[in-house]
Amino acid sequence: MIPTSFPPQDEIARLTASMLLEVEAIHFNAEEPFTLSSGLPSPTYIDCRKLISFPRVRTTLMDFLAVTVMREAGFEAFTNVAGGETAGIPFGALMAERLALPMTYVRKKPKGYGRNARIEGVMGEGDRVLLVEDLATDGGSKLSFVEAIRETGASCGHTAVIFFYGIFPGAEEKLASEGVRLHRLCTWKDVVEVARAEGKFDAATLSEVKAFLAAPRAWQEARGAKIAD
Repeated sequence: MIPTSFPPQDEIARLTASMLLEVEAIHFNAEEPFTLSSGLPSPTYIDCRKLISFPRVRTTLMDFLAVTVMREAGFEAFTNVAGGETAGIPFGALMAERLALPMTYVRKKPKGYGRNARIEGVMGEGDRVLLVEDLATDGGSKLSFVEAIRETGASCGHTAVIFFYGIFPGAEEKLASEGVRLHRLCTWKDVVEVARAEGKFDAATLSEVKAFLAAPRAWQEARGAKIAD
């Protein structure tokens, strides 16, 4: 069923943040920071992959994402939905089902044998592709997937995620410079506001998290991290 009527975006953001907190996809630890894939420390960590194990949450979030995309991009904007390897694949499949569109997925790199393909499924010239992933940080990984999609002759001007960090300057501008618009349900700002309202973390932890979100690079450098140019 294609969803068409849902709450306004600010309420979707609040509900999304609340669900992420409820299933413990959000982690805050100021005393023993997490190590991100970049090797840099962070008092915050989000694991959207675990959402696939909560049917009611994943169903609601995918309905929210589908209606967000249709509101912002159009009801007939796409002919194909592509999930990004690996976390984006289940969400891409769920979005394709809701939008009644073919589903494909994009590999991070060619698989190295057979057709040596990066695109799995049927995609070709003239397709208008929506790229779906679980989250976006600075937008860099999305551009690699977009490039692979465009190499097929298809167009890709939109990417949709459940969660957008929203703390790294220029992330949306980087995507926009390549002709890609980002659609998201919520950001760290939404999560912190809901966490405070619901009493999920103590005041000291939330204060440290806010300091990181306001100036992530400065927070990391203050803890001895070396930031690459």
